[in-house]
Amino acid sequence: MTDSTANPAAMNEHAQARRNALTLSAAAAISGSAPPIAITLGGLAGLYLLGTDKSLATLPVSGFNLGVALSAIPAAMLMRAVGRRLGFMIGAVSGIVGGIVAGLAVIYGAFPGLVAGFLLVGGAAAFAQQYRFAAADSGDSAFRARAISWVMIGGIAAAIIGPQTVIHTRDLLAPIPFAGAFFAISVLSAISLLVVSTLSGQARLAPPRASHQGGRTLGEIARQPRFIIAVTCGIGSYALMSLVMTAAPLAMVACGLGEDNAALGIQWHVLAMFGPSFVTGTLIARYGVDLIVAIGMALLAGCGIAALTGIDLANFWGALILLGLGWNFGFIGATTMLTETYRPEERGKVQGLNDFLIFGSVAAASFASGSLFTSVGWNWINYLIFPVVAICLIALGAGAILRRRARA
Repeated sequence: MTDSTANPAAMNEHAQARRNALTLSAAAAISGSAPPIAITLGGLAGLYLLGTDKSLATLPVSGFNLGVALSAIPAAMLMRAVGRRLGFMIGAVSGIVGGIVAGLAVIYGAFPGLVAGFLLVGGAAAFAQQYRFAAADSGDSAFRARAISWVMIGGIAAAIIGPQTVIHTRDLLAPIPFAGAFFAISVLSAISLLVVSTLSGQARLAPPRASHQGGRTLGEIARQPRFIIAVTCGIGSYALMSLVMTAAPLAMVACGLGEDNAALGIQWHVLAMFGPSFVTGTLIARYGVDLIVAIGMALLAGCGIAALTGIDLANFWGALILLGLGWNFGFIGATTMLTETYRPEERGKVQGLNDFLIFGSVAAASFASGSLFTSVGWNWINYLIFPVVAICLIALGAGAILRRRARA
């Protein structure tokens, strides 16, 4: 009997795992297009709807990030109850409703409605964060890394689809701006709903339940120096990315570079965020996680330098690319560092605490971005990069000293 017929059940399972991974990659490309739309136009739509006080202009983007933070744990819990496929479909419905609410809010001049719509779109994004885990649920161990990579490729496609959607739909309902792009979020979410409805086998079921028995208390885990360093660097890299990225479209439009260039700037930024992901893990394995995180912090500092040296298109795009690369190395490295701090039975609660702290900080940073931009300006937002980077580098240095002492 040949290998091809030795185990038909295993072959069928592998084929099904491949189909589901490709399906989830397509879903990631479509639903993942919503965040670039929200980030590019959220602050600009806020400026359009607000009166004389523009300090709350980026509140819709903060609502999006808050939606991600508040929905991350409920999304995982819901999928444990109803399964992956139905959970993803429910998440897509949140995106459909959110896009409609945001579009109608712009038409009727309702700023709170815009924030509420973005909150729902953020909730949909929290469900989409689970795509990579669903892709890894089935297939053998050798295939799981490839399945996750396929989902990441979908994220890279989303970095192109989202900004191009902005360019082609933001004036669709002229003279009312932006509403067309927000309705486009609903269309993209509806398409992603149809895509995820075709999931089959393991990818449509509830994920396996992790054991919650035993393990240390959360307080004991959180007091570890390695945990503190990981969370500090994770918050630093993600919050800085949110702070600068949220203000960048406002600054580009204010400098006369136009909304299309702002959308393309976000496109290059998101490509830089996800593009290196295929090699970041290899670099961490070869050179160590601390060095990769430190390089990420240096790239974030480079973003600040590029932004402060001029207001030409090259300055903005160069800063946004460096911001994306710095986020990739800093955040993925910090996440890898976090995995060193817990045992398998402690995984769920530690990851939940980490995500809550990080996405809560991201929401606060995007909210502060608008106030800082209208009060002290674009340059001061970039000046803030350097003390945050310094704190993270000091934490990494202190951790290295502690590890050397422990070995001695």
